[in-house]
Amino acid sequence: MIRFLLLQNKQGKTRISRWYVPVEFQEKLKVENEIHRIIVGRNSKFTNFIEFKTYKLVYRRYAGLYFTIGCDVTDNELSYLELIHLFVETLDAYFGNVCELDIVFNFQQVYRMLDELINGGEILEISKRAIYKYAKHLERLEDQEKGGLFGK
Repeated sequence: MIRFLLLQNKQGKTRISRWYVPVEFQEKLKVENEIHRIIVGRNSKFTNFIEFKTYKLVYRRYAGLYFTIGCDVTDNELSYLELIHLFVETLDAYFGNVCELDIVFNFQQVYRMLDELINGGEILEISKRAIYKYAKHLERLEDQEKGGLFGK
């Protein structure tokens, strides 16, 4: 089971944080800071898997962003590494070469795509095309609502 997914930049600023288990806010901040210190300080020659407290961290760096999944120790690390890659590919397809600013200014869309991919700590959808179509459909619905009752 996935316990959390974090998206952090090199400076340690958390851009996306989705927790699938109940954790106090102060504990979340503490864990996010610890994870950032561990991941940024690691040599790139080491594996992308770390045993941390009672769970396992699976992370991947894309440009200046670190995508981290906290999961159970017995879970398959490679499947979560592929899940991170799928999420990044989906973001790339939606934003067209995604960057940190796209995530900051469009965080609602990022959370929607993440919620379509993972729900309740379990993988829900693995089709990049289905997630992309869902996000575009929601975008069209938002555009229709912005037009108002008497809009175009």
